[in-house]
Amino acid sequence: MSQVKPKKHLGQHFLKDTNIAEKIVLSLKLHQNYNILVEIGPGTGVLTQFLIKYPQQLHLIEIDRESIEYLKTAYDHSAFQIWQQDFTRINLSAITEGKIGIIGNFPYNISSQIFFKILEYPDQVQEVVCMLQKEVAQRISAGPGSKRYGILSVLLQTYFDIEYLFDVPPQVFLPPPKVTSGVIRLSRNQVENIPCDKKLFFRVVKQAFQMRRKTLRNALKILTLPTHLHDNPLLSQRAEQLSVNDFIFITQAIQNP
Repeated sequence: MSQVKPKKHLGQHFLKDTNIAEKIVLSLKLHQNYNILVEIGPGTGVLTQFLIKYPQQLHLIEIDRESIEYLKTAYDHSAFQIWQQDFTRINLSAITEGKIGIIGNFPYNISSQIFFKILEYPDQVQEVVCMLQKEVAQRISAGPGSKRYGILSVLLQTYFDIEYLFDVPPQVFLPPPKVTSGVIRLSRNQVENIPCDKKLFFRVVKQAFQMRRKTLRNALKILTLPTHLHDNPLLSQRAEQLSVNDFIFITQAIQNP
């Protein structure tokens, strides 16, 4: 293990089990669809050591200077490019205009923000394999009708097929987190452009789930629902009961009253 100490304010928990690390890397399945691999938060390189064997150009995005210095000395620096940046503030198109695969052990405290950043690049990101808090992983992969189904479930499932792959126990980390982790895979689906205004769609989904105990009729009042939608049975349901296509339908109705 390296001399790099995990930093609490960065939400760092270093995976120390190389078998699990290799299993995470082997969960990347769509290599033929992209030529750039981006690892978020490599830390001490437990995933990086396996990623440098892949033919894709590897970019590491790490905010911790100590980790960056370690990575440069522990591995062949010519095998990757390091960006000292916060992924949630990065411009992925500045790294490449090509297709991208993303992998990483996401810091628990910013995992949602990472996914919102990924949603800004649906034309580029082809695959995401990541480890995060099990509860969040289950929420993202949950389908309609589940209590776990939420804003990120809908927004990510608009563009990706999502699979929950496996659990990772706390004891394989340094320091051990207080929760179990989960690994998921997001595979880009065939949707190129959703048939409605994207910003309005995001707003409808967020508004619906912010008042998830109310029916859509009440939750979406603030958006001025068109008259012809008032009797639609969808409005008698709650947000967690609607599919991605249902939300698109409602957005289209609001957009074209």
